[in-house]
Amino acid sequence: MSTDQKIETFLSDDPFAVVGASTNRAKYGNKVLRAYLQANRAAIPVHPSAREIEGLAAYPDLASIPDTIHGISIITPPHVTESIIAQAAKCGIDHVWIQPGAESEKALAIADSHQMNVIAGGPCILVTLQYRED
Repeated sequence: MSTDQKIETFLSDDPFAVVGASTNRAKYGNKVLRAYLQANRAAIPVHPSAREIEGLAAYPDLASIPDTIHGISIITPPHVTESIIAQAAKCGIDHVWIQPGAESEKALAIADSHQMNVIAGGPCILVTLQYRED
């Protein structure tokens, strides 16, 4: 499947979990969350200790989210991304967008072993969703 097809499949439904969401508006984890919101997409922040980000309830991990998640965007250090991919597999999440800088070969191998639709090493979701600073 081409990258464009993977992106189309990824964006075909929601909600999306933003793993690595941040309360700091200058950080990419916050910008990715706001990009979803600007595009009128349902997004759920995932942060280990924040209770709320951008007015949305935040969850400490994927398993804590009460909704069925269509896809996740990952904005974490590569070694954390590996455990996030494993969590996503346990939660039955098939669509993963690993943002630039969060990738690792091991994370990609884990995702591949679970036959996930993975976008990595390519476009940033901020460009795809046409994020604008507000």
